[in-house]
Amino acid sequence: MFDLQGYGPLLLQGTIVTIKLGLTSLIFGLLFGLLGALAKLSGIWIFKKLADIYTTVVRGIPELLVVFFIYFGGSAIIMMVAKQFNYTGRIDVSHFWAGVAALSIMFGAYATEVFRMAIEEIPKGQWESAQSLGMRPFQTFWRIILPQMWMVALPGLGNLALVLLKDTALVSVIGLKDLMYFSARAAQSTQQAFTFYLAAALIYLCLTIVITALMSWGEWRANPAARYAKRLAAGKGGAS
Repeated sequence: MFDLQGYGPLLLQGTIVTIKLGLTSLIFGLLFGLLGALAKLSGIWIFKKLADIYTTVVRGIPELLVVFFIYFGGSAIIMMVAKQFNYTGRIDVSHFWAGVAALSIMFGAYATEVFRMAIEEIPKGQWESAQSLGMRPFQTFWRIILPQMWMVALPGLGNLALVLLKDTALVSVIGLKDLMYFSARAAQSTQQAFTFYLAAALIYLCLTIVITALMSWGEWRANPAARYAKRLAAGKGGAS
């Protein structure tokens, strides 16, 4: 049913690559965003300034240019370093990891502001209370702040995850054989662009539906009060 003149398996193969690319970039992007937010909220001037430069520059450059900079610029930098060790051969950056680096950096720049605002939503009194109990800053953040931060940040991160999934299509321009890459090749070979781009659009739509459902579940899990209220309402409904 999904043969599409023999290109169906290739589209599925590309979909798997797209999913791997998106998940890997999401993990690293969350890490970049969390580190960026902590740097902005720290009392160390150089960290705050570096975080400001990071978010300002990345958010001010088109996503496609970031992909090009990482892929072509990464190769140039690696070769320049290799020449210092008397290596004159050509070194190519992996399409996949170049895409991961570019998408992670872009996601992290936006996630930095989401995390920063989420942390600032938590009353400062909770930091002070934990400190009065003898908890160290890392313990306070890990046990007190982080669980509450997720509850506030998840809606914004969910929107960014959807944008990240769609941005994975940009990596096909540097040769990564993802869903968009195979869709474009199939459209070019068969001269049926509408059919294959429609198929790609439907696959992306299915993936966004899955992500939306997962984020809704994550928001529910991160909000104990909402779960308790739902169970309480269900109990009253059963009693009546």
